Amino acid sequence: MPSLRPRMTDEERRDRIAVRHHLAPEARATTVEQVAASLTALHGTDPATVHLAAGARLADPAGPVAAMERALYEDRTLIRMHGMRHTVFVLPASLAPVVQASTTHAVAVRERASLLKQLAAGSSLDARWLADVERSVLGHLARRGEATATELAEDEPRLREQFVYAPGTSHEQRQTVSTRLLRLLGTEARVVRGRPLGSWTSSRFRWAIAPALPDVPPAEARATLTRAWLASHGPATEADLKWWTGWKVTDVRAALAAVSAVPVDLDDGTTGHVLPDDTGRTPAPAPWAALLPALDPTPMGWQARDWYLPAAHRTALFDRSGNIGPTVWWNGRIIGGWAQRPDGEPVWRLLDPDPGHDALTAVEAEAARLHSWLGTTRITPRFRTPWSANCPPDAHPSTRRNRRGPPSVYG
Repeated sequence: MPSLRPRMTDEERRDRIAVRHHLAPEARATTVEQVAASLTALHGTDPATVHLAAGARLADPAGPVAAMERALYEDRTLIRMHGMRHTVFVLPASLAPVVQASTTHAVAVRERASLLKQLAAGSSLDARWLADVERSVLGHLARRGEATATELAEDEPRLREQFVYAPGTSHEQRQTVSTRLLRLLGTEARVVRGRPLGSWTSSRFRWAIAPALPDVPPAEARATLTRAWLASHGPATEADLKWWTGWKVTDVRAALAAVSAVPVDLDDGTTGHVLPDDTGRTPAPAPWAALLPALDPTPMGWQARDWYLPAAHRTALFDRSGNIGPTVWWNGRIIGGWAQRPDGEPVWRLLDPDPGHDALTAVEAEAARLHSWLGTTRITPRFRTPWSANCPPDAHPSTRRNRRGPPSVYG
């Protein structure tokens, strides 16, 4: 018997991300806050990603770095924090209490228990000692206003204490208390990352006392986050939401029920979910291309990816932990990967050696658009994928038209 449920084809899903993720030229955003809200959250594990993801989606990408830094460190309309899957994200400040209650609080509980267990196994340090160090660190941080881990260790020398992580195992190593304690305080929403040391590509941050977050009941928070995520990523399956959030399947199902999610049939035979008022067709945008950074929230938004990337090509573009490298898109599909020459010029390789004249022209235009604001800044993805690790530094975009076949790394 034919299904009576609405159907969402792969083509419709690609049209949705073109518009909702601000990838089609006519749908580009005007502010970095709009970009973050429309994607629910931007991956922040690699600091460069948030700037590159915004630049790819802004109508005027001339100053995405300055705009992002103003939003993060001056206006505080965006916040960088641990969230889903114990990953660092940049998200709208209004979502911070939601993410904390729905996801990060549980991470913090596990993080504290883990640290105390490791301290007990690898040193003579205990919970009372740790609590005393915490009070001292927070006091010094409040006095300074903003400080690096090194500066805090000058105020509180006990931060330099070391302990043995995973003693007696192949992962055994010595760790410094400062690194683990600041991360723990971050997951507990007691401190927040400030400006990086050095340039916007740096992963070393200053720290500040975090503004107090309102308490949100966990079930309510999960429903609110699910509503935001379905608005940006729906249709999506239970498995997609479970993977993206890291929640238990019972929490996923309860959250979908709380927002009255509507089941829809997807082309691969699975059941997706959309919000009750979101079953209509998104008008198809004009043809579009995009160069998205490593860990971009669009390719990292779903567990099931066949509708925008064939499984045969994933090993070239993802590392073994599931982190995606820089990608080239054409009309909602990943068609290749990109990197940079030593002078900063973007170069790329394509999965299909001949995607057509329109695709090549559009990709070249996007590469030039990226280069116009990136200039000579070189971005090295924090997680190396097979393609990015083997990109020839002397490659040039014009050679793409003459390539007879895909590079061997894609075989």
